[in-house]
Amino acid sequence: MNHVLHGLAANPALPSELVDRLIAVADPDLAEALACRPDLNRAQMTALASRFEEAAVRLAYEGRLSATDVDPAVRPRAALALLEEGTGAPEWARLFATDPLVERREKLASCPGLPPDVAAALAADPEVRVVAELALWATTPDLAARLAQHPHTEVRRAAAANEATPPAVLAGLLTGEGLPAARSCLVCDRETIPFVHDPHCSRPDCELPPGAACDGSHESAVHDIQQTALRNPATPAAAAALFADHPSVLLRQELAARPDLPAQVYARLAEDPVPWVRAQLADNPAIDEALIRTLATDRGHDVQRRLAHHPRLPLDVLAHLASATRLGSPLLPRITAACPAEVEELATSPDATVRMLLAQRRDLPAEIRDTLARDTDAKVVKAIAPQPGLSETQLRAMVERHGARAVAKVAANPDVTPALLEHLARHQPPVQKAFREIARHHHATAPALLACLTDRQARPIAAGHPALPPAVIVELLADDNWQVVEAAAANPSLPPASMLELVP
Repeated sequence: MNHVLHGLAANPALPSELVDRLIAVADPDLAEALACRPDLNRAQMTALASRFEEAAVRLAYEGRLSATDVDPAVRPRAALALLEEGTGAPEWARLFATDPLVERREKLASCPGLPPDVAAALAADPEVRVVAELALWATTPDLAARLAQHPHTEVRRAAAANEATPPAVLAGLLTGEGLPAARSCLVCDRETIPFVHDPHCSRPDCELPPGAACDGSHESAVHDIQQTALRNPATPAAAAALFADHPSVLLRQELAARPDLPAQVYARLAEDPVPWVRAQLADNPAIDEALIRTLATDRGHDVQRRLAHHPRLPLDVLAHLASATRLGSPLLPRITAACPAEVEELATSPDATVRMLLAQRRDLPAEIRDTLARDTDAKVVKAIAPQPGLSETQLRAMVERHGARAVAKVAANPDVTPALLEHLARHQPPVQKAFREIARHHHATAPALLACLTDRQARPIAAGHPALPPAVIVELLADDNWQVVEAAAANPSLPPASMLELVP
């Protein structure tokens, strides 16, 4: 791959005449990179689409090609992309419905707004994967309900995932009631039953998932249908609730995520012997405060961490979880939803972890922000340092108090001054993460960027920064690291004369 040309293809300052020359010498990879340019004129887009299928597909998905630009016989994948976007010619659907390539019929089945005769043809397709794709994307309840009764379990599983499938039919897929029995599955299609697929199967051509089994009842496929239906929000809660005591952990785990179940079902799941189920329940927005407090004392794997993400977590429970488990430094939903009075309460918490969690918010009142900026705990200061609105004096004070621990986060502040970035780039000992933040900062100056070039991970980022001196950018085109070369070639400050020399 010519990394210089790929970089130039992404360079926003590349003159239009050089874009034409790149199109003329492009291979498929370079053509796809060129197709990403937002400044292509119509002639350039047409030239790319006429020569390269991948480029045509990308342009079609981005809405930059119309049906008049594509011949479905020459560029079938681009035509299918336009159909998927709803801008293809209607007659194309009938053309692809009888295409000999299964992949094209399968792709067509996922397209919206198919004519009824095309949908009927796809529903009768001899390839199960085509019918399953139609069942997954069908938008009319009648069609989805009809496909849910298909004799093959793969089609039924797809219908179980479709929110257009009528609730009563989804309940039938879940419980097996009211639907004719399935006649085939992926296992009995390929193997003599009874058959259980060895999880350590060594056959290179085997496509069955580990543990797939069929004794004539298609048991693993039925389990997959049930799991899919439980995940579907259109499945009736009453039918789903029947699975609270099901022996399958996977099914109980799916049930625990549903927000529409009776309180007694959640209470039952909170006593589940498997921590994975209880952890799934922990961040379910539908559980009540009593259950939240019960789960707050649950030491099962991941239960407390997941509970910390509950949007209605009482603040005292949040404080308990902050000290009881390792939360990292996420912006928690409960912190985001805190009212002004609660923000003040959190800001004065004796627990530094709670103050750190609050400092993740980027809309704090100035007085709260400034208070946290003076915090004596480094993890609080690191969390507040990227907050917009902090002055250079405040940011410098953070570095003076906390040293290398605060440097990278201060460098990430959108308002950090060029002078402070230069100071941070010279910090001793050097902070590798800070170099990466400085290299991508829009306020970075040439001296700061030159320092970043000395760091292996920051070097490719700095090579693409427009504040880098043009002469240095030209030198980087010969770098040993292809990422640096590509970034330098994509740098808009690369001299036009150099661009001209680089394009064949």
